[in-house]
Order: sequence, then structure tokens, then C-alpha cells
Amino acid sequence: MALNEMEPKTPAFDWRIYIPKSITVIAQEGYSFAGFRADALAGLTVAIVALPLAMAIAIASGTTPDKGLITAVIAGFVISALGGSRFQIGGPTGAFIVVVYGVIHTHGYDGLVLATIMAGGMLLIAGILRFGDWIKYIPEPVVTGFTAGIAVIIFTSQIRDLFGLNMEAAPAEFVAKLEAFWAARHTISLPTVAVAGGALALILALRRFAPKLPGFLIAVGGGAAIVALLQLDVETIGSRFGGVPSALPAPQFPAVTWERVRELFQPAFTIAFLAGVESLLSAMVADGMTGRRHRSNCELVAQGVANIASGLFGGISATGAIARTATNIRAGAKTPIAGMLHALFVLVFMLALGPLMAFVPLATLAAVLVVVAWNMSEQERFRHMLGGPMGDRVVLLATFALTVLVDLTVAIEVGIVLASIIFMHRMAEATAIEKGVSLIERDQDDFSVPGRSAYAARDELPKGVEMFELRGPLFFGAASRLSDAFEAAFPSPKAFILRFGGVPMIDVSGVGALSRFLKRCETHGTKVLMSELNPSAKSVLERMGALSLANVEVFARYEDALERAGNLVRSDSAA
Repeated sequence: MALNEMEPKTPAFDWRIYIPKSITVIAQEGYSFAGFRADALAGLTVAIVALPLAMAIAIASGTTPDKGLITAVIAGFVISALGGSRFQIGGPTGAFIVVVYGVIHTHGYDGLVLATIMAGGMLLIAGILRFGDWIKYIPEPVVTGFTAGIAVIIFTSQIRDLFGLNMEAAPAEFVAKLEAFWAARHTISLPTVAVAGGALALILALRRFAPKLPGFLIAVGGGAAIVALLQLDVETIGSRFGGVPSALPAPQFPAVTWERVRELFQPAFTIAFLAGVESLLSAMVADGMTGRRHRSNCELVAQGVANIASGLFGGISATGAIARTATNIRAGAKTPIAGMLHALFVLVFMLALGPLMAFVPLATLAAVLVVVAWNMSEQERFRHMLGGPMGDRVVLLATFALTVLVDLTVAIEVGIVLASIIFMHRMAEATAIEKGVSLIERDQDDFSVPGRSAYAARDELPKGVEMFELRGPLFFGAASRLSDAFEAAFPSPKAFILRFGGVPMIDVSGVGALSRFLKRCETHGTKVLMSELNPSAKSVLERMGALSLANVEVFARYEDALERAGNLVRSDSAA
């Protein structure tokens, strides 16, 4: 079966794909008290995780902690209620810290509100125009590069609160920020360092020895208790911000002028881009953990409505949160109701505990964000990509460096352009080496096609064996189609033959999609037999460890792979 034969035939517009999962899941499966109880427990668990994170992210973004809580409540509820993912948890995330801080620094908080609402409108339009299918085409080195760069910026932004430096607001630029921290080094507060170090050590210890406990909340609460009991001279939410309000504000639309819209268009586009990419990445992670399928365009519409609502209520930008979504799944969530309940639980905590939050030391929230930054950095994945082809390494390092040293928007633009240029260069080389293999496969009459067709080859497959014939480059643009095609092959066969004779090149994103499929086959006990790999593609797969799995075998000829598959099926039947 060729990859291009798996493309679904869908109508130009189908309104049913925009029906939220919160409606379709209950309509199709019903809803019992046991399901509600599981959702409530999962929602409470995620709310406990989200509470300190929302405040920490808001403070790191250059605003007050209540803005983060408002975002977790309003955007978190809307994303779960209207979204196309069954388990998505929305709210403020670390990915937005860099952008939000820059917008507030340049245009003020009112500018951020308008930019967030504009971004919401862009996401709405993107979802209606079904751009969710196109976001999947963003190369993985670009996403990993700017995510790792954001992690570095988040970490450096917390140096002031980690060490209790006595200084004015830090500059937005990376190098200038480090210079300002160095100039204020003589103001280091030892009690602050002790509180931050203790909170960080406690979080790491709980993650290692008691991972089911809410480490962030315990560290933040414990730090607040110690600072209050010992009366330590450590800056708190109350001393810097005056506390946390115990009520939601009324919605309010910001002042809009054409000049203001023009100024904020680029940051609004960056917010929309990040929200779209992060939310769909989070939904894909949830799919991988559960075997479910999200609807990307419905998810974009929900993200758009959520950001508009968050801006109207005085929140900040929001998107799907990968770590909180994973926590939701592990906690036993059954439906999107869990995400809606998580938002309501955060609201209850905000209303009931608002006065107590004033005692939270900023050093403990900085410790929380240090852990968030480390998790965001995906250092193992970063190192893994450094073993890929030279072009992918260039894209990865360029996007990372530009994110840290210049600007996130510039980094994304340059990364995508670089990836496109490198792809065209690879295709030119591949065409010179293997003529007749093209990116777009065109129709041919049956008389001019040499050899047997894929359908004729399938007639000789033993029962329990599946075969895919891949044609064209396995690059970032084809990675999502590869995953979709593999979905159609389940339930899993005993052996899976992948024919690579028509694949002239593979990039890091293609390797990533293939590796996810190979691991899924390994989980289901399916042997994967690869045949006809050209030396270049085989070299890339070997360097990136895709051929090291126990369930993968490589053959020079398709006939050898077919014979091996038959032997596997026969031996399994005999057993």
C-alpha cells in the first residue's frame, strides 16, 4: 500500500469536525457517576499542579500572579469545553513567558490584552480555514530549537528571585539581562538562596521518591510556612504585589485604534503561532498516551475562543499544557469534563485561599520555574537531534541561538526558511542520484509502470502480514501523513514490511514519525521488516537509533523481507 493512497477524501467544509469533544464523547459513550468521579479526581489533581504554576508563569511574564490564575480558570475551562482533544488541559504555559514579557515590556499590559484577543481571532480564522492540518508540517528541529531557547530564557529570568537580587526590573534582552544580574551580584540574599535551594531540592526529591505527591504545591506551601514562622527577610507575593484578589474581574474590552492594531500585529501573530503549535503538540502527546485521536481544527477554534475570553477577563495568553495534560491522563480522566472541573477547582482555590497566597515566597515560585525550564529544554531530544543530518543540526542550532539572543519571531521565521532551503537542496541532490523519484507522485498508465503494482504485491502477503510502500522523501512535510497512514493498519499484524525503495531522503522529522511508529509496533508485539533502504537513508536511521529497536530488521531485498515475514507468521501459528 503506497502512502499517497491513504489520503482521506474529505468535503471542502464539514461542520461536524467543529463539534467539541465534550459533546461528542458524552453523546456517543454516555456519562455515569463513576465517570464523573474519575473526572473530578483528575481535575482536582491537575488543579493542585496548576495553582503554583499559573502564579509563577504570570510573575515570570512580567505581570501579577492573579493574571495567571484568571487564565487558568477562564481559558482552562473554555479549552476543555470547546476543544477537539479529549484530555487537553489549557492555561498559561512556559512557552509564552518570553513573548508575554516582551509585549508587556514594550506595549504595557493593555497592549498584551489586545494582542491576546487579536491572537484569539487569528486562531479562530485558522481553525475555520482548517490550518490545523498545516501546522503539523512545521519541522521538528524548529520546534525543538525554539522550545529549548525559551527554556534558557525562562531559567535566566528567574536568577533575580532565586538569589534575591536587589535591582530594578531586568532588561528584556538576554545579554543585557545577564549583565544587570552580574552588576547586582553584591546584593545576593542568603535567606532567599536557602529558601529557593530548599524548595528546589524538595521538588526533585519528591519527584524521585514520591512522584504521586504534588511536589510544586508542597514546596511552595512549605516555603511560605518556613518564611512566615522564622520571619525571614525574603520577598513574597504580598510584599511585591500586595496579595492576590479573591474574585474574578468583570470582562472589559481594551481600547482599540488602527495604529495600536498595527503595532501589535506581529506579537499577536507570534502568540497565535505558539498557541497553535503548543496546543496541537499537547494533543498529539495525549493521543500517543491513550490511543485516541484529536481534531486539530476544532482545537484551534477552542484556543481562539479561550484567548479572546482570557483577554476580556484580564488574563494572559493561553494554550494546551503538555505536562498538565499528561497529569490529567495519569490521574484517570475519562472525558473533557475533567479539564472543565480543573478550572473550577482553581477558581475555588483562588476564592478561598487568596489572602494566604500573599505569604508565598517568590523564591519558591522561581524554583518551580527552574524545574519547568529544565523539562521544557528536552535536553535528551536536543542531543538526539544533534546526531541527525547536518542540515537539521543547522536549523536546530540556528533556531535555538536566535531565540535566546535575538527574538522568538525571528527565530521561527529563519528556522522555517532554513528548513525549506535545506529541503530543496536535499531534493536536488536526491534527484541527481535517483531520477524518477519526485515529491509529488503523478498518475501513470498501467502499461508504462515497470514491474508489479503495490496491489499485486499485496496478493502474495501471508495472513497476519501488512506491507507499506513508501514513495517520495520522508521529510517534515510528510511526517504527519506517515502517522495517519500507519493508524489505518491497526489492529496490529504479526509482521509489518516497510518498503523504502522509492524514498530518496529522510530528515529528522521523518525519523521522529518513523520512530514513534516503530515503538508503537514494539508495544503491540509487531515485527517491523524494512527493505530496499538506500545507503543515505539507512545511514540517517542508524545514526539516530531508529534501527536499534529489538523488533526491527533490515533487508536489502523485498523478497527476503517477505520470506522472513512468512517464517514469523508460521512459527507464531505453530506455537
